[in-house]
Amino acid sequence: MMVGKKVPNFELEVYDPKKGGFGKVSLQDMRGKWVVLFFYPADFTFVCPTELADLAEKYQELQELGVEVISVSTDTKYAHLAWHRSEKLLEKVRFPMGADPTGRVSRLFGIYDEENGLALRGTFIINPEGVLVGSEVNFYNVGRNAEELLRKMRANVYLMHHPEEACPAKWTEGKKTLKPSEELVGKVYQALS
Repeated sequence: MMVGKKVPNFELEVYDPKKGGFGKVSLQDMRGKWVVLFFYPADFTFVCPTELADLAEKYQELQELGVEVISVSTDTKYAHLAWHRSEKLLEKVRFPMGADPTGRVSRLFGIYDEENGLALRGTFIINPEGVLVGSEVNFYNVGRNAEELLRKMRANVYLMHHPEEACPAKWTEGKKTLKPSEELVGKVYQALS
């Protein structure tokens, strides 16, 4: 999947910790909302529960921005249920945990490792129109930072309402943005000062 392109519809079985049971999610059903797909290699591993716990700490703030989060691995929904029940780090996880045992959705996003059947650590941001606007992929041994994901989501939501602007590096709410124009070329320092 390339950033800037419309994401085709997909469906995943999920374990939903909020409901305490199984269900299904599809991109089509989430149209009109921001969607973050948070791929990770496998349940019952080492870095993965730390990432999901970190993401769970920011989940409420993401939902307040109109974002739905779905964590996804190539494990089954049954493995997700067992992992959620047994791993103490996951007790605050309330977002749906997607099951992609065939790797179909992981392949769609280009992060399926054919050699071992696992997904790389991929974070994909899909806007309410279904367009991929953010993509980050890490190898297995480096965990992600949910604070940075939250910052990126705030910037994306802001820019959806202010499409004539751009957010510079480290932009946070209330900070200056940039308005690209011929006058700004070579004058970014002055614009941000």
